Amino acid sequence: MKKLTSAEVREAFLDFFEEMGHKRVPSSSLVPGNDPTLLFTNAGMVQFKDVFLGLDKRDYSRATTAQKCMRVSGKHNDLENVGPSPRHHTFFEMLGNFSFGDYFKRDAIRFAYELLTRVYEMPVDRLIFTVHTSDDEAYRIWTEDIGVPASRTYRMGDKTNFWQMADVGPCGPTSEIHWDWGPHMCTCGIGEPPHFELDNGCDRYVEIWNLVFMQYQQFEDGHREPLPAPGVDTGAGLERIVSVLQNTRANYETDLFMPIIRRVQSLTGHSDAERDANIVPYRVIADHMRAATFLIADGVRPGATGRDYVCRMVIRRAVRFGTKLGFEEPFLADVCDAVIETMGDAYPEVIEQRDAIRRTITNEEVRFRRAMDRALAELEEMLLTLPEG
Repeated sequence: MKKLTSAEVREAFLDFFEEMGHKRVPSSSLVPGNDPTLLFTNAGMVQFKDVFLGLDKRDYSRATTAQKCMRVSGKHNDLENVGPSPRHHTFFEMLGNFSFGDYFKRDAIRFAYELLTRVYEMPVDRLIFTVHTSDDEAYRIWTEDIGVPASRTYRMGDKTNFWQMADVGPCGPTSEIHWDWGPHMCTCGIGEPPHFELDNGCDRYVEIWNLVFMQYQQFEDGHREPLPAPGVDTGAGLERIVSVLQNTRANYETDLFMPIIRRVQSLTGHSDAERDANIVPYRVIADHMRAATFLIADGVRPGATGRDYVCRMVIRRAVRFGTKLGFEEPFLADVCDAVIETMGDAYPEVIEQRDAIRRTITNEEVRFRRAMDRALAELEEMLLTLPEG
């Protein structure tokens, strides 16, 4: 298995699909421009939603992207898992390939398999494949055309293998690809034999790629109609694939996060042991500053409603976790510099907006610290007025 940098993983994905006739399309903004039902862009297909619906025409029928995504509200809300979980984030990158009435299940599955096993050189015996219970075609493609073992190919229900972006919009059955970390990573107590079909949240298995076979449009009353032309929408989490290829088991230990975490560590003066003892605050700060950096670069500012409130919330959450590490003065702008240094080559907008990012985050951090100081002072005054005993 190849050990690649995150930049190499991203580029290898996009290069592969360009070689397969796909148009490389830049990431859209975190602020959706064509969907008022979404607070943030939360998947790679968001910028192509109207194409799947037949409302927009492009001069290409195949596309590939590395998409900036946020999931902090609604059905896709990972906020409380950020930090304790080794692989949940507010901001993340979704690698994807898309077909607009061009190829369908056979090629989508073949592309995914070739990229993982030939380009990234992942061993097949560490991969698990799923299809929807009703999708005989996808099952046959995996087990007969591709030739993966039936013992590692599972039929699953709607909960795991039917995808829809929202209550209204494109949807369809899915085929997922998971990485098996092995029995030593089991957290549910079963260990061996493989027990993927239980879908019990065991850390032994991690989803790395979801192939959505876009066949239907779902309406407000719940009924579905076939799309004008079936399409393919796939999403592979960059952070998770990098974790597998760098054999880190936690996304936060990859080169996407460690430069940011080390920046926090340098500011605290902690030893490695002290850092590891405070791993959740370190992870939360790194994650939230990635989110804030990209939100601000895309024009969002801290505020009281909507996406502005989310921007304020992630900054203030980072401040609160910073107090657990002993920070008493503003420090987050320096952390954002590490984000920009890590991500700027792939996303030049964060370099272009560096001054605005630093200024906005520092101003919000100062306001929040003043509010916390006032609240603490008021609490101390109240305590002084309480009768003794």
